[in-house]
Amino acid sequence: MKMRDNLGILFFQFFCTVCFVNAVDRNNIFPFGTVSGDLTLPEGDDEVSEALKLKRPMYFYETQFSELYVATNGIISCQDLPREKQYVDHAFPMDFPIIAPFLADIDTSNKRGTVYYRLDESPGVLKRVSQEVNRGFPGVHFTATHAVIATWVDVAAYEEVKHSSGPSDRVNTFQVVLAYDEVDTFVLFLYPDDGLHFFGTRPKETYNAQLELPARVGFSRGEVPLVNFSPMEELYYSVTCTEKAVKNLYQTGNAGVPGVWLFHVGNYFSFNNVVPATVTQVAPTVMPLGQNRRDATIPDYTEYIDHFHDQASEYNSKVLSGSEFLPLAMSELLESDHTAILPHPLVTKNKDREFLAGQPRMQTYNGDSPLTFRHSPLDPLPPTPLASGPGGYLTPKLRQRLSKGHSQAIISKTYVMDPGMENTANLERMDEDVDFDTRVLQHNSDDMKMCAQFQQACSPNGYCADYSSGSCCHCHPGFYGNGWQCLLEGAPQRVNGRVSGLGYVGATPVEMDNVDLHSYVVLSDGRAYTAISRLPEPLGWALMPLAPVGGLFGWLFALELPDHKNGFRITGAEFTYHAEVIFYPGNQRLTIIQTAQGFSPENYIRMDTRIHGKMPFIVSGAKVEIEPYKEVYQYYPSLVTSSSVHKYKVVSAEMGSEIFSYQLYQNITFRECQHGPQTKPKSQQLNVERVFVTYIKEEHIMRYAITSKIGPVTEKAPEPVLLNPCHAGTHTCDAKAQCLPGEGTHFQCQCSTGYRGDGQYCTERPRTQCEEHREGLQRGEPWTRHALGTFIPQCDEEGQYRAQQCHGATGHCWCVDAKGLELPGTRTPPGTPSVNCDLPVKPWPTQRPGSICERWRDSLMEHYRGHPASSHYTPQCDSTGQFNPVQCYGDSSYCWCVDKDGREVPGTRLHNAVRPACIPTEAPPTMYPVPPPDMTPSISATSLLYAQGQQIGALPLNGTRMETGKASILLALHGSIVVGIDYNCRDKKIYWTDLAGRTINRASLEPGAEPETVVNTGLTIPEGLAVDAFRSTMFWVDSGLDKIETSNLDGSRRRVLFDTELVNPRAIIVDSTSGILFWTDWNRDAPKIEQSTVEGQNRRILVQDGIGLPNALTFNPVSKHLCWADAGTKRLECIAPDGTGRWVIHSNVNYPFGMVFYANHFYYTDWRRDGVIALSQDSSKFTDEFLPEQRSHLYGITVASPSCISGKA
Repeated sequence: MKMRDNLGILFFQFFCTVCFVNAVDRNNIFPFGTVSGDLTLPEGDDEVSEALKLKRPMYFYETQFSELYVATNGIISCQDLPREKQYVDHAFPMDFPIIAPFLADIDTSNKRGTVYYRLDESPGVLKRVSQEVNRGFPGVHFTATHAVIATWVDVAAYEEVKHSSGPSDRVNTFQVVLAYDEVDTFVLFLYPDDGLHFFGTRPKETYNAQLELPARVGFSRGEVPLVNFSPMEELYYSVTCTEKAVKNLYQTGNAGVPGVWLFHVGNYFSFNNVVPATVTQVAPTVMPLGQNRRDATIPDYTEYIDHFHDQASEYNSKVLSGSEFLPLAMSELLESDHTAILPHPLVTKNKDREFLAGQPRMQTYNGDSPLTFRHSPLDPLPPTPLASGPGGYLTPKLRQRLSKGHSQAIISKTYVMDPGMENTANLERMDEDVDFDTRVLQHNSDDMKMCAQFQQACSPNGYCADYSSGSCCHCHPGFYGNGWQCLLEGAPQRVNGRVSGLGYVGATPVEMDNVDLHSYVVLSDGRAYTAISRLPEPLGWALMPLAPVGGLFGWLFALELPDHKNGFRITGAEFTYHAEVIFYPGNQRLTIIQTAQGFSPENYIRMDTRIHGKMPFIVSGAKVEIEPYKEVYQYYPSLVTSSSVHKYKVVSAEMGSEIFSYQLYQNITFRECQHGPQTKPKSQQLNVERVFVTYIKEEHIMRYAITSKIGPVTEKAPEPVLLNPCHAGTHTCDAKAQCLPGEGTHFQCQCSTGYRGDGQYCTERPRTQCEEHREGLQRGEPWTRHALGTFIPQCDEEGQYRAQQCHGATGHCWCVDAKGLELPGTRTPPGTPSVNCDLPVKPWPTQRPGSICERWRDSLMEHYRGHPASSHYTPQCDSTGQFNPVQCYGDSSYCWCVDKDGREVPGTRLHNAVRPACIPTEAPPTMYPVPPPDMTPSISATSLLYAQGQQIGALPLNGTRMETGKASILLALHGSIVVGIDYNCRDKKIYWTDLAGRTINRASLEPGAEPETVVNTGLTIPEGLAVDAFRSTMFWVDSGLDKIETSNLDGSRRRVLFDTELVNPRAIIVDSTSGILFWTDWNRDAPKIEQSTVEGQNRRILVQDGIGLPNALTFNPVSKHLCWADAGTKRLECIAPDGTGRWVIHSNVNYPFGMVFYANHFYYTDWRRDGVIALSQDSSKFTDEFLPEQRSHLYGITVASPSCISGKA
């Protein structure tokens, strides 16, 4: 009975301490408007801002972005947006990155609202948003350096206005704030009180169906490369799913105030998905006078009488365990009948606007004040934080605060109970301010002397003790631990778990999918053996230097010197270990998160390990040697930290002996009882006396073995890493150099890429070819940047190619010249002695007489004694001895096109990461016997026809899907190089240009038809070709003569249309209906798209801004828009012939060459994939792909149909 009375008192005190908070008022959201320096979007239904250039890039998910776009339709994107019909009615996920406070079809035409936006670095705003983040994510200690604010003020939904009624007066006001620093990005959504009056919009296409789509609120990652494919739940994060959830946005929140929503949306190191704030105490809004009771955001007291039974057992399981205060899923939160998350029911019947005596009011939200409310005397327990969430990483700023002894909250503790230990006596607040010197905590007297009721919270091998401020668990004599978990003194211990994550070895991603981890510890002498099985190469080799993976168990079960404690005695079997590793000299970063999850039924410690980041490549078969080392650990309430520098030696047959290093930041967070005597020291030193590591290639097993002791700091502890001159900014390195911190205050200066010198003084030098090559691959193209097995060249200190190159994925090694080209005869497979690349390489014998290219190359190689300097030019020849169409000079990274004799094609030289799209002018050698030209039977269905060098292929279409299984060779043309191609639906003939033969040809699509040549003189490099079926004429461009010509379909009445102001003409098309001709010129100095009439009149430039290498051109006969694909900008865009209405269909189309439009789809040939790619204009998504069995570049592409298609005749 006494227990029931005590619980009743606690019950009453809990439920009498709820505070009132009104939803955020419009006047108290962040300042907006022109007086605050805002820009405004033009009025309209589908407006998008100009690119908002960020002064410092921000991270959205794990990707870095440098610009933002604000759109009318309630979103912000990190990429230029497509037209609204491609996303406004779609559900998450989207195929472009999106931040959506209220995604709906919004229309600000006719002064129906305004959209404001700006970059903001004012101290008041940055301080204010930082306070919001730090309150919503306890322990993060975030300080914003930049902010972006966008506000939609009184904006209306798109409506089809009818004569019988005017526009609706329903308007919405909402705001989004993006705040970020160099590591993290956070987002605030703010919905002011009474700011939402419409909750969805009707699709334009189905307006009369009276279908209304609820607004979408949340985040979408955007497109993810196929090799990095993420689970669907990691592609987006949705806050609302239904109209009811949208209606509740301004009445609820997750940041402590109704209408305020806070999210962690990006991180430099790794990021799976958006993390919502963990403040679940959203205060209820008070019901206004006259409002119906069912509309209040708090329930009646009587509703809770039945819900919270006055029974000790139920009270123990619901209240004392904290389970009632765990954060709800966002959808549950918004779909609940009571629209505020109410930790305690309000014991009152008061129905007016007056507050109860002693209840706090909401603070005014202006100036630098955060949105908050004052806590009542006894706040609820905080939610359990994510084990690897925002609170699990000790930021450098927090390290600095700790080193200065600031009195601040550290981090919320993580509750992880053993099976059968759900009840706990921990009633103290776990996020209170802690003074590191005195450890003074404030507690309510009701927390005291709870051992009699809650002894079962302690370990079976422990006991509970009452103190003046509360109770704690301790281990019985003969056992050790933290009281919640206790082990037998001296007994061996096992740790079992799984390792997962994604590691990049160089640029090669290698995934760990729940591989096994086992550790065995001998406590009598501090030995720990750790094994990780099923580790694939090259990850196994790269992980060898990472002693911390096994070193954690060395600290946890180290041999204890007198008066000192190992880790388990402090943390028990429930903690989160977070390590950040920075490798030098490559600056690769790796994150290791290990979560101890209590005991298994076999009494093993359960450990979950996650690894994500980049590691330097280590050659297969190498050995890693780690000398004994020391680490100093600092101890705080519920937190242990350490920072150190580790050196290791890599010994391999290929590279000899090399010494590298890495910086290691470690923190361990755990739950700790503060009531009893504090016996742990402020600092201890871990002495690791023996370290052994190996990777067994045949078994794919990594093994660590260490012997460690924990004791006093026997020598002066190293200075805090953040006080190293590199971090404190007191180093003497040149501004163009990189400061590499070492032990204590030691550091090294290394000139940045593109500079040379001793680091104290650096002078600029141009980036070498090796550096350009390496950075280009690491930066990567969309199809290849994460491809498994990608070879990344190695450069020496001067930026030149290392004489020997090795491929980490295959194990092959070979010698290269100064241009990075492999020297024939030097490649060796794995496990065999490599060639000494310092000796001159003899010319590789050939089975045929050397070509001009090869003789020239070999002559220069002999002149250069086998090692040409970076400034020397060496011809590049293909496997047949012909000049490669693309030639590059020295390390200047200049490339250009050449003809079959090696002569440069004027206007093609460039200095760019994208090489020029050079086409060979000499056909490959003919293989005998030569079959005659062969034509397949007549085409009976609509098909794509594509040019592929010596053949023309046919790919049938089933609707818009490519029937790849029915693809065939339509015409074999040995000795030709077919580039331009078009089809005449009237005479049912295909027309093409032949670079090798310097001819224009045609053939009928009839069985047994023979090709015929219609133009065979006066051509040099004929490329693009267009047929005007309506006028029975054709047009072509010659990039060798820089001409555009026309003739009848049989080659008669030939004449020159243009021969001036052309440099590299390529694609050409004609709109037969309007009689307009369009063509591209990829002149590297001034690329452009032009147009004229088919008679050659009214020539003018249509597009010249924002293009780079416009290869592909097509025409949409339905919308009457010209569309092009650019291999330089990677964009597919369209524009009206009058130069208006330009928009981006897709911003990532790799390396397009030719393109055709059919049935609302674009089909283009791609030089990265050597195939045909299909892209829907409606969704802007890739829908299909065709890769021919014979892999080589594809050129032109067209559509052949049994009947003429509108716009083609």
